[in-house]
Amino acid sequence: MQNAPRVTAFAAANLPTVETHMREIVAAVGPGLLRTMLLYHLGWSSTTGEPERAAAGKRIRPILVMAAGLAGGDVSPSAGAHWAAAAVELLHNFSLIHDDIEDRDLLRHGRATLWSVWGVPLAINAGDAMFAMAHQALLRTAEHGAKAEHSLAALNVFDTMCVALTRGQHQDIGFEQRTEISSAEYLEMIGGKTAALTEACCALGAIFGGSSAEQRIALASFGRDLGLAFQIQDDVLGVWGDPARTGKADSDLAHAKKTYPVLIAAERDAEFKRRYFSAIEAKRDEDWLRDRMEACGAREASEAAASATYQRGLAALTAAQAAAPALSLLGELARALFGRDA
Repeated sequence: MQNAPRVTAFAAANLPTVETHMREIVAAVGPGLLRTMLLYHLGWSSTTGEPERAAAGKRIRPILVMAAGLAGGDVSPSAGAHWAAAAVELLHNFSLIHDDIEDRDLLRHGRATLWSVWGVPLAINAGDAMFAMAHQALLRTAEHGAKAEHSLAALNVFDTMCVALTRGQHQDIGFEQRTEISSAEYLEMIGGKTAALTEACCALGAIFGGSSAEQRIALASFGRDLGLAFQIQDDVLGVWGDPARTGKADSDLAHAKKTYPVLIAAERDAEFKRRYFSAIEAKRDEDWLRDRMEACGAREASEAAASATYQRGLAALTAAQAAAPALSLLGELARALFGRDA
């Protein structure tokens, strides 16, 4: 990971174990098309089932689990933390499969999405399988040395997060048919769709790392604020980021996305709101839209909101009084994510 040497080394040392666990869980489904679909989505095979290594994201969420697992003083992530990290990554990928279907996205990480290759019914079924497999991975923690009460507490955190994810997605889908959306509603939505998962990652790591109850609460708060700050910053980059760096051919304005800076601008500038949400606008003047957003302070307000949330997260991390390795890794990861330009 760019500008995060400790995190990069930590990931290199631990992610292979997480991947091994994920492969073990997926393999248990048996041979056939379903396994091919799951392996393909995870970037491990072609559409014909031939071994392949495709882009699969930065694996930030499992890294969060394992780094938070060091907060209680462990020198390396426990077996429970590794299995919990595998569970989180499988759950995250379940959500991506269903998101792609609901959003009708044709590409993910530069490859055709699952539904666009095999159709919606089979893709929904594959996503459902991965949801169940995520729970199977989490329950493996009890088989690999975790205390039963820790596995039970983790399951509660995990399923609470699942409900929050689906609630956030429900709100996001509902926003597509609305033009009257407040920035506060948007923050509530990303609190479920994005931040609930990063919050759970830190809570799960704390559980399997033997952290105190107070540490768990503080680390979960850190994870939540990190997720919120990440999404708000991502929204800023979606409007003002360099396409050569972000990898997006078009800005979020071209697709009329309802992101945080857009909603701030809509609350402050009636003419911007009218033109942005007008169904009869055949061609979007993105330069005009950006200028209006700048003029009404939407960019400044969004960057300030992201920064304030990020700082609040760092304060929670400090309050956790985590062991030095966890503090170093989580702090470096937060700085790398917040300081990115893509």
